[in-house]
Amino acid sequence: MKFTSSLAQFTGPSAKVYSLHIPIPADIKEQIRAQGWKRVMGSINGSPGHQFGIMHSAAYDYILVSKKFTQKLNLVVGTALTVELQKDESTYGMEMPEELSEMLNQDPLTNDYFHNLTPGKQRNLIYLVTQVKSTKSRMAKALAIADHLVNAQGKLDFKVLNERIKFYNQQNKLK
Repeated sequence: MKFTSSLAQFTGPSAKVYSLHIPIPADIKEQIRAQGWKRVMGSINGSPGHQFGIMHSAAYDYILVSKKFTQKLNLVVGTALTVELQKDESTYGMEMPEELSEMLNQDPLTNDYFHNLTPGKQRNLIYLVTQVKSTKSRMAKALAIADHLVNAQGKLDFKVLNERIKFYNQQNKLK
């Protein structure tokens, strides 16, 4: 599905964090809903390989985009956009980092706990690992996640997980 739109921004007190978005025209929204798409991938102004979730509001459906994303593509509010979307057929809605995949493959209990999480929580953990550049740091995060899931018996507590990640990062620095 291909359409044109422009980068928009929500305003008001509830729009402090995630406000940049791409409104989806009504006819495209109907096609997306009829096909049951929740996550999509596509290109924005010819830049391919982006994965998005479709968000809903009372006024219209939209694609939420980060400030980092808009900076990468040099977009500002009002920028005209050509958007091309297709259903995201990937397992997690983003690429699984090798370090986390290996951790899950090595430990069946961690793998079970991970796959019993909601898809959104799975993506969140994947995102945590992919945000660091070095393999050593990604491995430390993957280890921290595995350790947390086992110790918490599959319950995800981000505050506790963050402490576990800090611990593993500190251990990583000592080596």
